[in-house]
Amino acid sequence: MRGHPRRGEAGGKVSGALSAEAPSVRGAEVGRRIGVGLMYGLWKPRVLGAWRVPTTGPVILAVNHSHNIDGPMVMGVAPRPTHFLIKKEAFIGPLDPFLLGIGQVKVDRSTADRAAITQALAVLAGGGVLGIFPEGTRGEGDFASLRAGLSYFAVRSGAPIVPVAVLGSTERRGRLMKGLPPLRSRVDVVFGDPFEAGDGSGRRTRKALDEATERIQKQLGAHLENARRLTGR
Repeated sequence: MRGHPRRGEAGGKVSGALSAEAPSVRGAEVGRRIGVGLMYGLWKPRVLGAWRVPTTGPVILAVNHSHNIDGPMVMGVAPRPTHFLIKKEAFIGPLDPFLLGIGQVKVDRSTADRAAITQALAVLAGGGVLGIFPEGTRGEGDFASLRAGLSYFAVRSGAPIVPVAVLGSTERRGRLMKGLPPLRSRVDVVFGDPFEAGDGSGRRTRKALDEATERIQKQLGAHLENARRLTGR
């Protein structure tokens, strides 16, 4: 999503969001099992702090994004099935029914995608785990520039945010598959402490979302710095 949701969506209920059919939880569990097999089969994930993810209730995983394997890696190592917001451009050919089948959410980043907003809120209303790349697209993976979607979902739902740092996915290229990390190389995934994005007032105004975004960016930046210190990366 680009910028803030349209005026009215921040302060009022998104029509049908809580009654909409959420993406399949069973499908997300299947996706998690596939992720476990692929990620541990192809690479050597080192997972730190997974116990920090609340075992029940709605949670938002805020993941840095520097490589295409970051999402599948988190899906495979997270302790709970995760529904990621994924750009619609990834849903091509056979990947379209596959990604939808494993409970992922297709989002049009060029607009305030009402269908994606509704599905994402339904995930959280059902006590599920929503995965978001707050930077919006692949980049340096340093949380330097955040879109407003993360703050909107956090403030709107009241779900805690768990910061997640994926490190090592872009350090070297593989010999057999140039676009992927070397096979059996180590990729670190560090989960941080959950935190609330809101200020406790319950406000959902534009100003409240801007302030929440600033708080989120500080928390995510601090987590990334700590994760690099812990892993030596």
